[in-house]
Amino acid sequence: MTLRIALAQFDFPVGAVAANTDRIAAMIAEARDTHGADVVLFPELAVSGYPPEDLLLRPRFLADCETAIHAIAQAATGIVAVVGWPQAAGAVVYNAASVLRDGVVAQTYRKRELPNYAVFDERRYFDVDPDGEACVFEVKQTRVGVVICEDLWFPEPLSRTMDAGAQVVLVPNASPFERDKHAQRDALIADRVRESGCALAYLNVVGGQDAVVFDGASVIADGDGHVHPAARAFEEHWLVADFDGASRKFARVAWPAEEEESRDALAWRAIVRGIRDYCGKNGFTKTWLGLSGGIDSSIVLAMAVDALGAGNVTAVRLPSRYTADLSNDLAAEQCAALGVRLEAVSIEKPFTGFLEALGPLFDGKAVDVTEENLQSRSRGVILMALANKLGGLLLTTGNKSEYAVGYATIYGDMCGGYAPIKDLYKTEVFALARWRNASGGSAPNGGMVIPPAVIERPPSAELRENQKDQDSLPPYDVLDAILMRHVDLEQSFDEIVSAGFDDATVARVLRLVRISEWKRHQAAPGPKVSRRAFGRERRYPITNGYS
Repeated sequence: MTLRIALAQFDFPVGAVAANTDRIAAMIAEARDTHGADVVLFPELAVSGYPPEDLLLRPRFLADCETAIHAIAQAATGIVAVVGWPQAAGAVVYNAASVLRDGVVAQTYRKRELPNYAVFDERRYFDVDPDGEACVFEVKQTRVGVVICEDLWFPEPLSRTMDAGAQVVLVPNASPFERDKHAQRDALIADRVRESGCALAYLNVVGGQDAVVFDGASVIADGDGHVHPAARAFEEHWLVADFDGASRKFARVAWPAEEEESRDALAWRAIVRGIRDYCGKNGFTKTWLGLSGGIDSSIVLAMAVDALGAGNVTAVRLPSRYTADLSNDLAAEQCAALGVRLEAVSIEKPFTGFLEALGPLFDGKAVDVTEENLQSRSRGVILMALANKLGGLLLTTGNKSEYAVGYATIYGDMCGGYAPIKDLYKTEVFALARWRNASGGSAPNGGMVIPPAVIERPPSAELRENQKDQDSLPPYDVLDAILMRHVDLEQSFDEIVSAGFDDATVARVLRLVRISEWKRHQAAPGPKVSRRAFGRERRYPITNGYS
């Protein structure tokens, strides 16, 4: 006898308890009536959204979640639903998933392994139940178990569930995207099913939440270790499969499989989803950005158009006395190709006004980076004013290389509410731009999405005559290689130098990383795509005597 399982790979926004409740209840009925499912699985903490963070410290919030799970249970008739929620039990809170059937909460499983690394800090909020039992229930003569997310990365929870008689285990997840994670996850799933002989249905939530993006990419795995193709990432889908208890194998019924799993394709789609959801969930329908004719702002413009449509994006040229004609021309060329409205506001008058106002205090002082920063801050003020007056979210365009070494002006080009490429090194920005032009389709009005000349020209902040980024920084291939080792892999000065890098260059870069921490603490959020992103994941003290 086969068991039909529906996986709800959908977005359940954080804090939207009432809306999530209504949606889950309606989806239970849809899984039963439209898809003919016997069991429907929802993601980890679907009722509250993930991660609810300090909402979990509010008793009213927890009470509302408990009310919600009982309301949802009433919809579970003629089908069994497994729904994640935060369960308060006296003074403690559990990351729980409840089995709902016949209109009531039949069983509740409490997560045993609480992640407390990278973007996760579950031990701040949740407890582990030392007396918690395995959760196994029967549907159509098939024994179905439940474990939650991190539980799968340890052998004991699955082993206990198998010992309780499970033939197939449902695994609700809220696992953020990062590059190269899919292969690691699929290898783990294959190992677990080979060790246990138990089939798995792994459901991941989808959607952007502040500085993380959940990719979905859910998978099923047969009891012999075969892992089926992942579902389409970053998209909402009903995923339906029939499970045969005798063979412990799945047959996919409705399963839109992922067709493009290259690193660049997934990173692009992650950032596009992050922009779309950050705007949508925070009430913004339109975005602004300063368009310089350089690579960073050009790629952010292309991502914003992919996320929101050209009609909801406005680009602004902000020329100064140092802006090259080519920069203005390239900005205009890209906007024409994409169909984006382009405005222009010169910064000459506000910049001159600042110089005149500060002249008496600056008298006798040589021109230096202060004047460069005044230009950037003039741009930041103008862009913020446009967003405030005319409505919309200002996107900032700095990349990870710049944020790492402080090659960005606080209250200047760091102004904005969301930073789409803050977790991409400069070399990765170039690679993504080339990928988008080669593989992502042409611009709506013809031609390349990102003008080739933007990719080919040497990067420049254009804050003084003939300025180039690499007048102040090592070549980006060298800089990014050092930063990758230090930031992402936590390597020391000695380790990096021993890998063949110049010791003076390494010392300089590491010093810049250390003294720029204060800027990063004030930076806008942006989507995590790497192993170790600034912000939620990499949190260093500003005042720090350790090099």
